Amino acid sequence: MRGVAVYATFCYEAKMARLVITTPSGGVPHELTETITTIGRAPENTMQLEDPSVSGRHAQLEQNGADYQLTDLDSTNGTRVNGELITSVTLRVGDRIRFGKLEACYECEVPDQAQPLPALQEVEARPAEVSARPVDFANASPFPRRRTENDPVRLAAFAAAGLALLAFIGSMLALAQMRAPMP
Repeated sequence: MRGVAVYATFCYEAKMARLVITTPSGGVPHELTETITTIGRAPENTMQLEDPSVSGRHAQLEQNGADYQLTDLDSTNGTRVNGELITSVTLRVGDRIRFGKLEACYECEVPDQAQPLPALQEVEARPAEVSARPVDFANASPFPRRRTENDPVRLAAFAAAGLALLAFIGSMLALAQMRAPMP
């Protein structure tokens, strides 16, 4: 990110704010020019989103001075901002919004007087040269450690069961080959 100026600002004028809806063909910007913007699948909404996961009246954006308040209108699939399920929240520039399955981003233009963020400094990270288990380290697993030694009694029981199974299969084959006596 060297040589790139990153600007952080708030929308001071309503005409600058917009909601960019992500679609398979790209982002579709919706300028926020009204004091109250309703969002949903129904045609009477200010911003109509034609997706089955969006409720008829899904959410509402209300301008409060320089800010926009996003309120979920008891939608079926909910409204999320930056992954958090919300009922009402004041939006910040760059917030990721999800109406059902549709994603959107709250944006605004950068005014001329905005100050760039400080330049990023590169940090050098080195891998550890030595990695050892601490002396007092204990296994935190609730399960006991498996035995690695052979149990001779168990081995003898499995061998006897295997021989009995082979004898049973052999006797079944011998019975199947027997013929009934002729009168």
